[in-house]
Amino acid sequence: MASAAQLLMREKFETCLGVIRHASLQILPLLTIKASDGKDPQWFFQQLEQARLALGSWMAVAKRLNLNDAEISHFTLLLRHLQQLVPQFESGQEVSHNQLIAALRFVSYLERVREKQPLLGYSTEIESHDVAVQQKAMRQMRALELMLKNLVENSYAGQSQLVHKLKMLFGADSLRRWLKNGERGDILSGMRFSELALMVVDKKEYANHYAGLFQHATQLGLLIDQRKTLQTFLDDVREIRNDLVQQQTLTSVQLALLNSYYQESSAVIQQAFDEGRTKVNPAALLAADDAQLQAWLTLAQKKHQATGRDNEEVRDTIERPDLRNTKSKQDTSETLKMVCWCIAGVAVIGAAIFGMYLLSDIADKPVQANSQPAKVTVIDSLPEAQSAREKLANIGIGWEEGNLRSAIERGDATVVRLFMQGGMNWKVSYTESALTGDYRDALNALLQHRSQMDEERPCRRMVRTYSQAMTDGESLTALRKQFLQTFCSSPEAIKRQKEDLDRAKLRLSAQQQRKDEQGIAEEKRAVDIQQAIYNAMR
Repeated sequence: MASAAQLLMREKFETCLGVIRHASLQILPLLTIKASDGKDPQWFFQQLEQARLALGSWMAVAKRLNLNDAEISHFTLLLRHLQQLVPQFESGQEVSHNQLIAALRFVSYLERVREKQPLLGYSTEIESHDVAVQQKAMRQMRALELMLKNLVENSYAGQSQLVHKLKMLFGADSLRRWLKNGERGDILSGMRFSELALMVVDKKEYANHYAGLFQHATQLGLLIDQRKTLQTFLDDVREIRNDLVQQQTLTSVQLALLNSYYQESSAVIQQAFDEGRTKVNPAALLAADDAQLQAWLTLAQKKHQATGRDNEEVRDTIERPDLRNTKSKQDTSETLKMVCWCIAGVAVIGAAIFGMYLLSDIADKPVQANSQPAKVTVIDSLPEAQSAREKLANIGIGWEEGNLRSAIERGDATVVRLFMQGGMNWKVSYTESALTGDYRDALNALLQHRSQMDEERPCRRMVRTYSQAMTDGESLTALRKQFLQTFCSSPEAIKRQKEDLDRAKLRLSAQQQRKDEQGIAEEKRAVDIQQAIYNAMR
């Protein structure tokens, strides 16, 4: 018999699917797709793909919904993730927490699409809520923020060491702002939520201070990487916190998402506290009285008035000020080069036209050409990099790394190719969902520009990601093999993979000695996966 928690989760999930079906019947007609009956997320995604083919591009789909390039990419990415987790669903089927979170995240984005496109009027309410539920959400938000704050504080021996570290990571300007907006003797209280979250999910900070708290936990499994899952959750929390601090009533979807994010994040830390591995106690942070809650809200609103809405995404890594300055100088230099090329191109065209005019004046009888002369345009005269960037600008796509990543994730080969021709660098980590979707044209465009891949030591993450994907039932496709051969063929990487394979074989041998049939099957599968990856790398 299903537990009460499972029944509640299933009911909420089925409500989300109902919202998605209803929304699809209003969205698809705007995209020239006729549908009389909404179906599952997989069907909705297939209809969107048909709309893309009919309209010519994802940008055309985005325009119909009043979305920009990044927004349509995020919309399709959330739907793709949901339909991968729930390829088919029948009423009464058991639902996992990850499936519910994926459904809630997509319904939450449907709220944003409705705000952008006034022609859409579907309802996204999934349950009734009252003032008490809003108060609970405020307590959870406060507890989450203080949990992050305490984790960071406990990682450093006192405020002086923490201040020194923050100055080195973020620079003196940020430090002065935090000191101005925070409480005396508490530098972290002056940070925006996105900055505080970044101190935990930054790759180096996470590996040095927090990975041990999360590595054996069963929570935070929505994405393959726990750190990436936590980063994604906290970025969604940032958006919800913006509304809460501005005293906007949270929607039922936001309330459900915040509740799920709090449960997933705090459960790991609570277990670590109970086992004596951390001093941070989420239960104590949640049990705040009304006065403490009001004091937190007052400080949050004061900071909001001083610094504005927290619009900075929770990123992967902290961008050091010295690297920011270097990048800024490179961008300035690049811009000057482009301007010089433009001027040179226009000068060449002007000289050519003037020369043609003189020649036509001198000749008594112009000779009829056998073929039409080639048309010369400013775009043709520009270097390939500048021409590609102009083309991207003409279709409304800015020269930003995030737009390249969005194009890769949705398999837009034309846009990816223009970014590559324009000289944009890329990272193998951007290709995970594209490899799952087998977007061959976009991925081959990246491989043709492999010299522009600038991710440091991508091999370990690739092997871990591919291993998890194969464990989940995906195959080691030809493209995955090609990426392994391209970026993981060094002797060191092959040696490390051979060691992983040998360890997997040892675990299999141990299970065979215990005669544990289930364990043998699991370890044999692990050996096969490690062997396949090893073979592909050699």
